Amino acid sequence: MMANRNLLIMWIANFFVAASATMVLPFLSIYIETFGSFSEAYVQRWSGFIFGITFLIAFFVSPLWGRFGDKFGRKKILLITGYGIAISIFLMSYVETVAGLFLLRMFMGIVTGFIPTSMALISAQTKKEIAGKVLGTLQMGTVSGGLFGPLIGGLLADSVGFTYTFFITGIVITIATTLVLFAIKEVKVQVDEGPKQAKQTMKEVVQHIAADRILVMTMIISLIVQTANFSIQPQLALYVGQLITAENIAFLAGLAFSVTGLGNLVATRFWGIQGDRIGHEKILLICLIMAGIFFIPQAFVTNIWQLVGLRFMFGMAIGGIIPCVTAYIRLAVPLSMQGEVLGYNQSFRFLGNVIGPVAGGVVAGLWGISSVFYMSSFLFFIAALMFYIVLRVTKSNAQKIEV
Repeated sequence: MMANRNLLIMWIANFFVAASATMVLPFLSIYIETFGSFSEAYVQRWSGFIFGITFLIAFFVSPLWGRFGDKFGRKKILLITGYGIAISIFLMSYVETVAGLFLLRMFMGIVTGFIPTSMALISAQTKKEIAGKVLGTLQMGTVSGGLFGPLIGGLLADSVGFTYTFFITGIVITIATTLVLFAIKEVKVQVDEGPKQAKQTMKEVVQHIAADRILVMTMIISLIVQTANFSIQPQLALYVGQLITAENIAFLAGLAFSVTGLGNLVATRFWGIQGDRIGHEKILLICLIMAGIFFIPQAFVTNIWQLVGLRFMFGMAIGGIIPCVTAYIRLAVPLSMQGEVLGYNQSFRFLGNVIGPVAGGVVAGLWGISSVFYMSSFLFFIAALMFYIVLRVTKSNAQKIEV
């Protein structure tokens, strides 16, 4: 009963924390324009810097939060990072300069350790046999929050303005973190992991990751998924504008991007259950291939609803990737270092959030927007091939050792 309550609370908190990181996307350039009279090139450049700096800083910091959680308790880290994110967003409603907004987004990156820490907390309280189902359910909140964030941010900005958008979001995350404070109970799980060992250093944790080829590949997959998914985001409004002539292009572009999150909601728990049943590695391979298949046709759509439908199917496909990666970490990594390893995995995802928009912009500028879909599909298929090879080699080596 307590485990289900913890899962529900962390799902809600993760949704809003993940949404807060991406909600500025629809109006970031417009918000920057309110600070002064700037050239279009200046606004576009700083929009990219301000959005990307959060994920770039988080790429370096996430493993540290995971390590601190393993050592000092994960609930403490949840409270520090949760309230830290709330403060940074709340202060964004008062900022008056581009530099000020950049620094606050940088600070937000520093305290973005909430999600991997929450995954580690729930993972430690979950039996290995149902890890895929439980972590898949939790991941629904994270992925859906990140994908629905632009839609929520756009709607709030249109309804109440930029200042109140940040203010309301800060209040909501404060409430979610306070809910964690009073309603989440961290259970210290005692497990038999052999002779008691000293706490692993960061170097030893990295060596443990590097020694497991499948574990390394799952983290690369996390990077590829985020890179491919966010590669089209900066160009999506322009692409939607080519398909329709309407005044609410920004909203429809947000819908086309965020409907991927709806696909996640529908399928993530299902994929997690199947991973528990037949193996998370097999589900990862299936989802990678399906993601590539559903991404290619998006380059050939002739109306907005075809695009929305395909992005929904794409969301269902990638819905199994992240929870199966997380479940594999739960199975392959000792509990004493799971928070730190999940932090590294989250770092790879954040790096994808930075690389994706940049790569998509470069490719679209050189060969057109449709080429971004080809690039992303290629990434999924290459990842599937690499993962298949790693699985075969690992299985072959294991058989040789047994002989």
